[in-house]
Amino acid sequence: MNKLQTGWLYTLTGAVSAVSLAACMPASKPYNIVYIMTDDHTAQMMSCYDNRYIETPNLDRIANGGVRFVNSFVANSLSGPSRACMFTGKHTCGNKFYDNTTCVFDGSQQTFPKILRENGYQTAVIGKWHLESLPTGFDYWEVVPGQGDYFNPDFITMNNDTVVRKGYITNLITDMSIDWMENRRNKEKPFCLFIHHKAIHRNWLPEIKNLALYEDKTFPLPDNFYDDYKGRPAAASQEMSIFKDMDLIYDLKMLKEGKDSPLKERYLSYIERMDADDRKAFDTFYAPIIEDFYKRDLKGKELAEWKYQRYMRDYAKVVKSLDDNVGRVLDYLKEKDMLDNTLVVYTSDQGFYMGEHGWFDKRFMYEESMHTPLIMHLPKGLDARGDITDLVQNIDYGPTILDLAGISLPEDMHGISMLPLLKGEHPVNWRKALYYHFYEYPAEHMVKRHYGVRTERYKLIHFYNDIDVWELYDLKNDPAEMYNIYGQPGTEEVTAELKTTLLDLQQQYNDPVRFGPERDKE
Repeated sequence: MNKLQTGWLYTLTGAVSAVSLAACMPASKPYNIVYIMTDDHTAQMMSCYDNRYIETPNLDRIANGGVRFVNSFVANSLSGPSRACMFTGKHTCGNKFYDNTTCVFDGSQQTFPKILRENGYQTAVIGKWHLESLPTGFDYWEVVPGQGDYFNPDFITMNNDTVVRKGYITNLITDMSIDWMENRRNKEKPFCLFIHHKAIHRNWLPEIKNLALYEDKTFPLPDNFYDDYKGRPAAASQEMSIFKDMDLIYDLKMLKEGKDSPLKERYLSYIERMDADDRKAFDTFYAPIIEDFYKRDLKGKELAEWKYQRYMRDYAKVVKSLDDNVGRVLDYLKEKDMLDNTLVVYTSDQGFYMGEHGWFDKRFMYEESMHTPLIMHLPKGLDARGDITDLVQNIDYGPTILDLAGISLPEDMHGISMLPLLKGEHPVNWRKALYYHFYEYPAEHMVKRHYGVRTERYKLIHFYNDIDVWELYDLKNDPAEMYNIYGQPGTEEVTAELKTTLLDLQQQYNDPVRFGPERDKE
């Protein structure tokens, strides 16, 4: 058995199955869970991970009161599929929600909120759902259709009515979440609340009060902003370039009479939802920026870097509202004396590119999108503090929360409980490799289908379907993944070892050589 295989066999044998906390918790007072998830929030834009860009003091409060996972990853870097992996504890091949364009989540299947509910927990999800079918197995839910709108958004209620709620969506979701905790739940029962924000999803419309933030800040360009994608044909063929593909009107708000873009009508549908006073303030703020932009008639690198700065500023402004609202939730829990008995999880459905490789968006197995922030405020009884370096994945969230609640884990879940890590333990045979599979092609941004394996040091990726390309990265010597060393002399042994591990993981998760939805139709 090779050294890469020993860790992932943990999931097959259950050799380090986490011990439930039920024995050390008062029977009358199990832990509550508040799970906060955003969309497309990347670790680079959280100061507890990276202080180059912005400050996020309330997110930092969570990390400072518990743990920060520095090797946290997703199984499929795309909103709907990532959420399906999280709720089911299974890779995409197990939950069958392959992509955002062709799939509808099968709500009859097993999810960990259903298991919590069957074992005495109250469960609620408020905000973004993005799984096409409506939520099932929750005591309470109110979700936005599709991606949702930043201003005066629609919400679908449990009566299947669609209502318009006035305000900015990040504030509204927080208002509704606090209201549920305070007024709508049975306070005699433990609860698991999913606060799912639309923020910080494209097209990054800031709250009106934050429009002027960061306008005096110049964000540093990533070192590989002008990546030429040498030796990486899949990276070269994408359509997520800030320079080529970021829309001047939809993404960057440069709306002017006589100017057009492919996404102009979609942009208008978003900003026309604003109240009159908000729209006036919005237009007044952007008017001089628009006038200056078209007057300068930028080209080439000047245009690319101008677009990058506007993107970074808008994204950062949306993060500010998010961070403020995380603070409101923490303040409520503190005021109600609940923090000592509540696990607070903050994460995103995946990472995001902030100009690395010249990109925005996600999808690729490269670090910025496969890596996702994961921080937790830990209640009494969980002793870990600081950084956790073990490899974890979003399929592990469900098993961890079930284990924390003292509930046996279903054998068919792919994920494993992180509870030993939260207790400060260091299992010697923790997994040593992670599996990833992205299926959505052809589709928006045109990222090729691919699967791969990531270990502590190496990453092996295979792009397939209408392409047959392997990529190998030494993350120790090339953390930015600029140099594909697949096939180079001296890499034969590590490549063979990684391919063996990859095949073993595919067999373990039942994701064999014939991949994806095409296989399911056979």
